[in-house]
Amino acid sequence: MTIHILADSACDLPLSYFKENGATFIPLELNLEGKEYADGVDIQGTTVYQAMRNGAAPKTSQVSPERFQKIFTELAQKKQSAVYVAFSSNLSGTYQTACMIREQVLEEYPDLDLDIIDSKCASLGYGLVVKRAVELANAGASKNDIIDGVTFHCQHMEHLFTVEKLEYLARGGRISKTSAVVGNLLNIRPLLDVEDGKLIPLEKLRGKKKLFKRTLELMRERGVDLDKQTIGISHGDDIASANEWKEAIAEEFGTTSFEIEMVGAVIGAHSGPGTIAIFFLNKLPN
Repeated sequence: MTIHILADSACDLPLSYFKENGATFIPLELNLEGKEYADGVDIQGTTVYQAMRNGAAPKTSQVSPERFQKIFTELAQKKQSAVYVAFSSNLSGTYQTACMIREQVLEEYPDLDLDIIDSKCASLGYGLVVKRAVELANAGASKNDIIDGVTFHCQHMEHLFTVEKLEYLARGGRISKTSAVVGNLLNIRPLLDVEDGKLIPLEKLRGKKKLFKRTLELMRERGVDLDKQTIGISHGDDIASANEWKEAIAEEFGTTSFEIEMVGAVIGAHSGPGTIAIFFLNKLPN
């Protein structure tokens, strides 16, 4: 890999993927019951989901400046050209911190060759962008070509997701506690989106059958050549539902390529167990 790729744990790709592809995994932080953990390194989503089912309320934080300082300094010392694809700046301060530390490292190492891209994506939507960056880098693409390819995927990645219990969104201030209580009583499942890196509520649907139908309708409206692309499905410790969605999408659109991953500890701390998210492109590269 001529150009080194970096990404943070909000992409919800496993650490093993980064090791296998020679890329750098940068964990966000999570505090669970008074203990600090590095997301995807010393804590996994399953642990967080079980704790949440038992009433725990984990807290999350961005990548520490000290971790960025160490990683960026090592890149500079090795004279390694690199691209860091970052978690959406509208959902975390990680991107802003990375840019700040990059400027600090440049003061000591003016030859640091590091570009930082705000993906405006989250979870496996972000993960699919990272995978594209790694594919291009492993194929020997130039830095400009990698940046162009990543930017295209960032701009055209669709996110559609729902949560099992509204109370988890209420804890994070996404909806009111009253709305969460009423919604749970009425079996309401919210359908949400990410637009320009921000979490946007789309619709409130009652029952799983209506949720399935409407999600597939939106995929048909927004997606292009869904049978020719890899569709991402991430889940909050609910592989059975993820497979159910996979079968429905395959039957509806003829899709054969899927990427299925568990929502990681940090994002899962906000969305909760039972979350299901679907990711696809609304335009394919030439």
